[in-house]
Amino acid sequence: MSEISDTRDWCGYSCIFLPMQKIVVLTGAGISAESGIGTFRAADGLWENHKIEDVATPLAWARDPELVLNFYKGRWAQLATVAPNAAHYALVALEKKFSVDIVTQNVDNLHERAGSANVLHLHGELTYARSTSGKDTKLYPIKDRYIQLGDKAADGSQLRPHIVWFTEAVPLLDTAIALSSDADFFIIVGTSLQVYPAASLYQCTKATCKTWAIDPGLTQNQFSGQVTLIAKNATEGVVKLVDYLLSQA
Repeated sequence: MSEISDTRDWCGYSCIFLPMQKIVVLTGAGISAESGIGTFRAADGLWENHKIEDVATPLAWARDPELVLNFYKGRWAQLATVAPNAAHYALVALEKKFSVDIVTQNVDNLHERAGSANVLHLHGELTYARSTSGKDTKLYPIKDRYIQLGDKAADGSQLRPHIVWFTEAVPLLDTAIALSSDADFFIIVGTSLQVYPAASLYQCTKATCKTWAIDPGLTQNQFSGQVTLIAKNATEGVVKLVDYLLSQA
């Protein structure tokens, strides 16, 4: 059993470290951006030169499914050109001494490719397709080629990207809330905290949970409760915090 230490950390918390405490990490577009994946909240309001409402809503799918499929085909193809960065690998290292769950808003698979064991994708995954009707609950892995019009699920409906589009319910939200409520440490990385309900997960933690937020664009007044802000990009801030947590555990 590790020795219990009570110390004042570099972020201002007095923390008690015990064996295999639970860490939940909420990640957003900022962590993937450092691997070369563009964020949808660009300054011009466009996502890869498309309006969000044209490629990421049920109405967009109903209006022009071919445009939507072509858009996500581009995002899927991009995955082959990028790799996990230092922040992804640092979060994997936390598993040496902590029980770690990643709750990500990202639809890429960079956390899995880095080696994270427990990843919950709140907004879906680019590497899977699913039924349009919802009667068939199976997920279809996308490997050699992306979805095309005419590709069918077992229930006969057109396959669609396994993405939670804007205005759709978030099926895994209850699971994310349960994980967050059980966390001893909660780390927010690379998210603007403007997309709900994911943005409110840190508020579901217990009173004794210690919370950090790592992003250069966040401000302290965005948070309710005690949250320590680390105004650095993902690779720098995550690596520094992980090194500290591992050194104390």
